[in-house]
Amino acid sequence: MPANAKILQHGYGFDDVSIAPGEVTINPDMVDVSVDFSGVKLKTPIIASAMDAVVDTSFAVDIHKFGGLGVLNLDGIQCRFEDTNAIYKEIAACPAKKATSLMQKIYSEPIKTVLISKRVEEIKNKNATAAVSFVPQNAKRHAPLAVEAGADIVVVQGTVITARHTSRSLRGLILSELVKDLRVPVIVGNTVSYEVTKELMEQGIHGILVGVGPGSVCTSREVLGIGVPQVTATLDCSLARDNYFDETGRYVPIITDGGIRTGGDVCKAIASGADAIMIGTPFAQTLEAPGLGYNWGMATPHDSLPRGTRINVGRKTKLKTLLFGPSSSTDGTLNLVGALKVSMGMVGAKNIKEMHNSNLVLAPSIKTEGKIFQQQ
Repeated sequence: MPANAKILQHGYGFDDVSIAPGEVTINPDMVDVSVDFSGVKLKTPIIASAMDAVVDTSFAVDIHKFGGLGVLNLDGIQCRFEDTNAIYKEIAACPAKKATSLMQKIYSEPIKTVLISKRVEEIKNKNATAAVSFVPQNAKRHAPLAVEAGADIVVVQGTVITARHTSRSLRGLILSELVKDLRVPVIVGNTVSYEVTKELMEQGIHGILVGVGPGSVCTSREVLGIGVPQVTATLDCSLARDNYFDETGRYVPIITDGGIRTGGDVCKAIASGADAIMIGTPFAQTLEAPGLGYNWGMATPHDSLPRGTRINVGRKTKLKTLLFGPSSSTDGTLNLVGALKVSMGMVGAKNIKEMHNSNLVLAPSIKTEGKIFQQQ
């Protein structure tokens, strides 16, 4: 084979690997699952995605009470409509074949900047942490308004973000300047590679979102053909974090974003190097979510190349039960924090960083080995 031949690398997702038990174990009630984003500390390392069907101001307050974080999408319907209740009902009632065209129409409504401050204030008035999200093209213009209103964290999020972007703009978004101007933690994503993660950290940001296309409502992998399975992506990005820390002494948390369905997936993401995880659809299934049993990707309403779909996920459980149980389900979809604590106990990890040192094994049959009767 020629030396310049392109060799495909293996990429591994959650179902391809398993966590090896440790040589020492610890009681689950003795583990610490907290994570810190430059002074903003979360007792629970689970973040709700910046999706309109998942987080509104009420949900952001609810998840704050349980130690987590909900990221409010300030590019979405929350800042396009004063009264969003009718919009959610319209989306939920729309036939499947017309859902995308309806959302393209809804999301063509201009963003009302006065609502940016109002939504942040609605969260802060309830003494909750206000995390807000913008696409890169809006961040420089709108993020300062959110911070002025009291936003605690700003998330700059796109399907793929790099520190080096070429555009026709005379002066586009420069992340290092945004970080300096906002003076609050800035989390950026999404990415999947060592090199990009390290370059983004060199811009001074305070967190990295990892994942391209794994979400249940995202169709970027089908439409664009891009993506890397989440275990491989998290391993690569967390290695960049660790090397950057060794070089600078500054620790930048990694957030595995998308593709996480069960407590086992949460544990594998943390074992792969994530400091926290971000999920959408499991939260969309809670009674507290605004989507009325539906979820949709934030690229679904793109005017020329939709990369998401609306799905009926149902309204299945309370937010507290999803996070902490008690669970009557055996499939791992409830009590996610409890699952993480038990898994950490079995590998002897007292905190998230120690969980990073646990051993992963390649185990493509891990979910089927000996499970013949469960498959009937």
